[in-house]
Amino acid sequence: MSEAPETAASAAPEQDEGTAGVPTDDDYLGEPGPPLDHRAPFYVGFVGGLGVLIAIWFATQIQAIGSTLMLIVVSLFLAAGLDPAVRFFERRGMRRSYAVLTVIVAVIGALALFVLAIAPVIADQVRSLTDNAPQWLEQLQANRRVQRLDDEYDIIDKIQKYVTNGDFAGALFGGALGVGLAVLGALFNGFIVTVLTLYFLASLQTTKSAIYRLAPASRRERVSLLGDRVVRSVGGYVSGAFIVAMCAGISSLIFLFVVGLGQYAVALAFVVALLDVIPMIGATLGAIIVTAIGFTENWRVGLACAIFYIIYQQVENYVIYPRVMSKSVDVPGAVTVIAALVGAALFGVVGALLAIPTAASILMLTREVWVRRQDTR
Repeated sequence: MSEAPETAASAAPEQDEGTAGVPTDDDYLGEPGPPLDHRAPFYVGFVGGLGVLIAIWFATQIQAIGSTLMLIVVSLFLAAGLDPAVRFFERRGMRRSYAVLTVIVAVIGALALFVLAIAPVIADQVRSLTDNAPQWLEQLQANRRVQRLDDEYDIIDKIQKYVTNGDFAGALFGGALGVGLAVLGALFNGFIVTVLTLYFLASLQTTKSAIYRLAPASRRERVSLLGDRVVRSVGGYVSGAFIVAMCAGISSLIFLFVVGLGQYAVALAFVVALLDVIPMIGATLGAIIVTAIGFTENWRVGLACAIFYIIYQQVENYVIYPRVMSKSVDVPGAVTVIAALVGAALFGVVGALLAIPTAASILMLTREVWVRRQDTR
């Protein structure tokens, strides 16, 4: 009985120790080869070309949604500008949700009152400007040099026909359909910016906290402090720009009533305040418009306008603007000029508006991060 197990064991096929664990012929797919050489020319060229194609595709997609991204940036800019007012109410013990609601209702109410009170006056004065334009053109015809140019090119007659034509605004925007589409587009963009601003303003703290958590735990506190300072800088710049523009508009309104342009004072003061928000060139454009209209009324009025705006711009540049902006942004004059030029060249008026707070944020981060690290070496 004891020999049976030995016989069964001897009957089993013997397996070579060297082939133990090797799959059968049906499952065997060969030994895996060596990994690809990442320094091989073909591999480097293929991966590099694929990366270039992906980068180009990504850039075209960003360009396709460029207008939407611009609306998002403007909304973030406005939310950061309104955040100081929200924090003001928060310091008085109000919850942030109620503070946001209070600020938004106040802003919308102020805009509504402004439109109801000022829009009819501006419309009447713009109509008066349009009605008086032919008379100003006739006065230009009395100038000998202008007469010489008009005799050669018939400039005055063409301008007069264009201005007196009631549809010149429609022609400017491509006809009635173009005007309608432009108005609808502006209203839609305004609605989108308003909604996004409300959302960003209500969730600003949550958004910042989520972004700060992406930083390592050892540096999260410093990143949060730097980020909060950047947001405060942008908010301070928006508030300061509004104050500077209001100073320009109110001073222009008073001056225009004094100098004898009271029939256009409100409309021109509004134009000056609106253009003064644009860094560098805004105040100059407003001064040129008002001075040109002043010269059409009387050369003494035009000269007074030119002198007033030359003096006022010096006061604004060296007294009002530094005092208002000293607590929010700290940007050297040369950097301000360069940033405004680059921003305007890249993104137009919006780029010029965002250029100065962006430059201030970059300079602050450079001083606090890179320069401080260099000083410790």
